[in-house]
Amino acid sequence: MSEQKWQVGFTYKASKQYKKLPKKVQLIVDFLALSIEKNGPVRGDWAHYSKLDKIKHHCHLRGGRPTYVACWEVVDKKVKIVEIYYVGTHEKAPY
Repeated sequence: MSEQKWQVGFTYKASKQYKKLPKKVQLIVDFLALSIEKNGPVRGDWAHYSKLDKIKHHCHLRGGRPTYVACWEVVDKKVKIVEIYYVGTHEKAPY
């Protein structure tokens, strides 16, 4: 029996932000979502990953100028649901 995967979704605001990102950054966000789905929300293997508090996490998607980041939170640990609530530039990140 295989382990249950995490369900990864986007808030309405994050899905709108995603559509405005450069295509290369969108691909990185897609890869991050797959990584969270397979391995869970703690992503120490991503650049500048950190836990913001008990349920919120963030990492850098691409360095340079501008630096792009993603923020996500665990909505339900038992059912394994994660929601990405921000994707965009580091300067506007909600932390």
